[in-house]
Amino acid sequence: MPELPEVETVRRGLAPVLEGARLTRVEQRRPDLRFPFPEGFVQRLTGATLTRLDRRAKYLLGHLDRGDVLVMHLGMTGRFEIEAAEGTVRPGEFIYAAPPDPKHAHVVFETDRGGRVTYSDPRRFGFMGLIPAGAVESHPWFAGMGPEPLGPDFDASLLARAFAGRKQNAKVLLLDQRIVAGLGNIYVCEALHRAGVSPLKPAGKIPRARLGPLVAVIREVLEEAIAAGGSTLRDFAATDGALGYFQHRFQAYGREKEPCGTPGCGGTIARIVQGGRSTFYCPRCQR
Repeated sequence: MPELPEVETVRRGLAPVLEGARLTRVEQRRPDLRFPFPEGFVQRLTGATLTRLDRRAKYLLGHLDRGDVLVMHLGMTGRFEIEAAEGTVRPGEFIYAAPPDPKHAHVVFETDRGGRVTYSDPRRFGFMGLIPAGAVESHPWFAGMGPEPLGPDFDASLLARAFAGRKQNAKVLLLDQRIVAGLGNIYVCEALHRAGVSPLKPAGKIPRARLGPLVAVIREVLEEAIAAGGSTLRDFAATDGALGYFQHRFQAYGREKEPCGTPGCGGTIARIVQGGRSTFYCPRCQR
């Protein structure tokens, strides 16, 4: 499933086409994706202007001048294709995605600028909704969600409160969306490795002095991945034409049995399963 940097990459690809544009035509080609489309979906969008495109965790939020917010989630295989005067771009070409197939194109947005954005989703685990702007934070999709890991509210003090007295390991708690929103398995593995924190260590046993550096490393890993176009991308051309392959710079994730890259460590990357997900770490330097 796409993680925060991949969704942010898609947002940045869509923003120049959709922000400030009026939706002149909306085509809904099936009644549902993961969930049914909201009643009046096409009518409520047609003629509306999308004033701003934001991201919250792994959700895209299109603010409309009519007071609604268009919420979009990519699920596992959701992708957008942009057709504009400059050519066709797919902002987010995921490694395991199926080749484009018109039969999986489920929603089409056309704008007054001549842009055409098509949403395709072969497995239909993605979804879209329309929520009144004032009700987004209280909606079940967002209620109780923690702060953004790149925002000012995510800091050492927050982790200290969340980890205090907890016996669960650090990785499990960092994946808890109620503590911090949008972190996924890949980037938590990478951050813990860079910070030298064991994914097996009970969170409550991590000294307060190590939490500030851990927060800084989480931000660093995410920002690097966003700058590179995300980690699970294939053939994505950023606005400057550069290809982004952050996965080539992973220090731990996917490197089972390879030497640890931490200077002076000499250990070997191991793989274990935690909560049904693979964890890659170095038993020697992550403590």
